[in-house]
Order: sequence, then structure tokens, then C-alpha cells
Amino acid sequence: MSVVDRASKPQTHSLDNRRRFAASRWLARLLSPDVIAPLLVGSLVLILWEVGVRVTNTPPYLLPGPLLVGQTLIQEWSVLFPSLLITFKITLVAFIAAVISGLLIAILFTQSKWIERSFFPYAVILQTTPIVAIAPLIILWVRRVIPGESSTFVSLVICAWIVAFFPILSNTTLGLNSADHNLVNLFQLYKASRWQTLRYLRLPSALPYFLGGLRISGGLALIGAVVAEFVAGTGGTQSGIAYQILMSSFNLQIPRMFAALFMTTVLGILIFACLTVLSDFLLRHWHESAVKREN
Repeated sequence: MSVVDRASKPQTHSLDNRRRFAASRWLARLLSPDVIAPLLVGSLVLILWEVGVRVTNTPPYLLPGPLLVGQTLIQEWSVLFPSLLITFKITLVAFIAAVISGLLIAILFTQSKWIERSFFPYAVILQTTPIVAIAPLIILWVRRVIPGESSTFVSLVICAWIVAFFPILSNTTLGLNSADHNLVNLFQLYKASRWQTLRYLRLPSALPYFLGGLRISGGLALIGAVVAEFVAGTGGTQSGIAYQILMSSFNLQIPRMFAALFMTTVLGILIFACLTVLSDFLLRHWHESAVKREN
């Protein structure tokens, strides 16, 4: 055996061991009670649902069984999935806009208490205004400014942004203002600039609050997009999943409506799961909410 082979063999074994460890860790996570328990409860609910529908002979136009919903989902996949992608696109754009605007405005608020006290109440008003009530106005205003088919997409994004914006602003502002006061005084003692204090103290201390706001806003952006689609009532090839739900309801295609609702729910769960994984990844080494403890 050559010297090169002897040098590379331990490295190969070390790489294989790391891969096996990573695979075993992911398998342990999949078999953990946090995953198994919800799956068992969900399976039990679906079984009881199917048995109850069959025993009571409930007609499908009142309550379809899970098996019928699954069959309908497979049959209508080619129509429902493109509509879901359109809704996801609206949700994603609105969520990104909410993240950027919420973070920047929260930073602005922490730079001046006068600015925060002057404008934060209006953010609260924006949050408490029912999106169903103002969505028609937003759609009309945007159509006057942006003619064409793109106006509908922009108006739907604005509606979803309004719903998703406040949790990020509120949580991030709270986190930026929750920096340890003793550390703030220490930064001032060493004559740190506002930018240095923000970068090295306030933003790291606000990160858990910001990530918590992300998990809330991700689902709210989807809800805002679906509600706005209900109000807009857009049809054709650019219709979102809400339009498919509406048409299924009007035509008494209840299994199809349940299939569309199921897809929307799964999308919301995936958004929350992805943001939870991101939060755990960023906080895994230092924050108590993500650090793994033996007891």
C-alpha cells in the first residue's frame, strides 16, 4: 500500500463515519415522539372520519370521506396544483416584502422613540383592519394605477403583505428594545456608534424575536393571499387555489373542495416547518429555545 493510499484511507473512513452519523441522526429525528405522536393522532382521526362517514351513510356532497378526497386529489391534481403554485407565488412575494419592510421599520423605530411612538399606533390600526373589508378598495385602486393583468397580482400581494407585516414589525421591535441594558451602557462607555451597537448587540439579541415573527407571518401571508383571492374572484389560467375552492363550493363538488383545502393546509404546514428549521439552525448553538439538553 502506497503512502498516498495510507493517508487517504483514514480520511475516507472519517467521511463515511460522518455520513453514517448524519443519517442516523436524521432517522432518530423522524422516529422521535415529536413526529410519531402527531402522525398517530392524525391517522386515528382519518380512520374515525372514514368509518363515521361509511356507518352513517353521509352523502359526499355533505361530508366526503378521506379516501374519496384522496381519489379526487389525484384526479384533479393537474388543475389544483398549478393554482396552488400561483397562490404560493403571491404568498412568497408578500412574505418577502413583509420581512424586508418590517425589519427596516423596526430598526428605524429603535433609533428614535419619538418615531416609534408616532407611527407604531398606525401599524396597529393597519393590523386590526379586516382585510376582507379593504381588499376590494385595494384592488380598485391598484387597477387604476397599474392597468392590465398584473394589477390583480399586485393587489393580492398588497393584501397578503398587510396581514403578514405586523407580526414581524412588532416582534422585531420588541427584540431590538430588549437588549441587555447593562450591555448597552457598556457599548456607550466604549463609545460605540449606533451602527456598531445595532450590529453587534441589538440585532443578535432580537434574532429569536424576529424568527418568531417569521413563523407567524408565514402562515398569515398564506391566509391573506387566500382571502384576497376570495374577494378578487379571479378566474382563468391565473386563478389561485381560492378560486378553485369557490367554484367547487358553487358546483357542490365537495370532495374537490376538500382536496383544495387539504393542499392549502399542507402548504401552510410546509411553510411553518421550513421557518422552524431555519430558526433552529440559526439559534442551535447559543439560544435556550434551540439548544439540545439531556434533561
